[in-house]
Amino acid sequence: MKEFKEVVLTGNDLTLEEMVAVARKGCKVSLSEEAKKNVLKSRKIIDDIVENEKVVYGVTTGFGEFCNVSISKEDCSQLQENLIRSHSCGYGPRFSTDTVRAIMLTRANALSKGYSGIKIETINTLIEMLNKGVHPCIPEKGSLGASGDLAPLAHMVLPMLGLGEAEYKGQIMSGKEAMNKAGIPTIKLEAKEGLALINGTQVLTATGALAVYDAIQLLKVSDIAAALSMEALRGITDAFDPRTHVIRPHEGQMATARNILKLVEGSTYVTRQGELRVQDAYSLRCVPQIHGASKDTIDYVQKKVEIEINSVTDNPIITREGDVISGGNFHGEPMAQPFDFLGIGAAEIANVSERRLERLINHQLNDLPAFLAKHGGLNSGFMITQYAAAALVSENKILAHPASVDSIPSSANQEDLVSMGTIAARTARDIIKNSTRVVATEMMAACQAIDFRKDKGFKLGKGTEQAYKVIRGSIDFIEYDTNIEMYKELDKATELITSGKVLDAVENVVELEH
Repeated sequence: MKEFKEVVLTGNDLTLEEMVAVARKGCKVSLSEEAKKNVLKSRKIIDDIVENEKVVYGVTTGFGEFCNVSISKEDCSQLQENLIRSHSCGYGPRFSTDTVRAIMLTRANALSKGYSGIKIETINTLIEMLNKGVHPCIPEKGSLGASGDLAPLAHMVLPMLGLGEAEYKGQIMSGKEAMNKAGIPTIKLEAKEGLALINGTQVLTATGALAVYDAIQLLKVSDIAAALSMEALRGITDAFDPRTHVIRPHEGQMATARNILKLVEGSTYVTRQGELRVQDAYSLRCVPQIHGASKDTIDYVQKKVEIEINSVTDNPIITREGDVISGGNFHGEPMAQPFDFLGIGAAEIANVSERRLERLINHQLNDLPAFLAKHGGLNSGFMITQYAAAALVSENKILAHPASVDSIPSSANQEDLVSMGTIAARTARDIIKNSTRVVATEMMAACQAIDFRKDKGFKLGKGTEQAYKVIRGSIDFIEYDTNIEMYKELDKATELITSGKVLDAVENVVELEH
């Protein structure tokens, strides 16, 4: 991954890699000079509206069904604090720290475009919290993904007011204590500011965006796992001939075929058509078509993510001309459907990986010892790893049910069709985690199978050899069940994927496409 010294927010050009650098690497953030000018202009328009007591939704009126209730100039500030206090009704486990940081970053980036009427001091407080590591505790559940991610974003704002809870230096404490320890003054919201902070799609977008990044890495590792299984099962390389794929030129399919051939370059484990058999099973022969379809899915979702993280998603919008437009940019539907699609694409990777795992351990489908156990009977070997993988695959099928086709009206039917996009993003994330474990299991089993052939003088491919070395650097050949607790070995294999160790080692010698 590219290194970033600092990410400067303009509201227009934040990339997925920059988002990951801030969320996971602690990269510092600042506001561009152009963004500062735009924010100041937008704020002046709001101040004029309040001073002249114009009727503008969310500024001098209540929210949702209360849009027809006028709010006096004197109560505009209290309205915004009340909004945060009343809307912070999330539930469930907290979002991970990297997700919270991604949420904060993308909200700051959207506000920096200068269409929201927020004070520059408020954006700077949010950025300072990022830079000093004050991370609000945000429950995962409670957003409809429509009027923005109202409930979870309200939890993001609470510590800014000295309320709620936050994580600071690995400890959970009150929001006020966290802000004090970090040396960040708390703020008082003024007109429009509470609404500007919570009326956006940043929770669903940040969650889904990190999932997209992880899916891109997983797809590359899935190609590595498939190539190792190809070698372990002495698969046929003819099915990856570019002449086959150029006549059905889906980008993901062609990229996957190229990846596999690069990974097994120089391998003597793999075979040619007719050498041992005429055709392989689909889970080997159709890797370009299956993995490729998921690559194309993820590519599509990534494009949507990169639009959304640089978009204005609140309401009302303050135009450059000084008009205030009440619209629907807060609605999560443009991302809900792609994130459902992302979950389906990731689930299919686990589906095919589990099928290759079955071919590795089922002695009726190969010429290897049953369940890859050297001393089978007293030892079960990899028997139950397939059970666990099958359970994850089946769970993924339940999770892959699209959230975006569901809706429950809210706010007295004023908000009568909602996206459920935050649920779509969370389930896509969970599917990717499950799929990662399945692919890790396949890789570990493939290395076990390869070791049964080592004494025959075979040579691994250019890329697969690097993956094998990394795996064997942490996980030994399993000869006896008494030497292991299988979940610990699987945890190691999973960490080799999530840490990037396998992918980094392979990409030092082979550039993989996605």
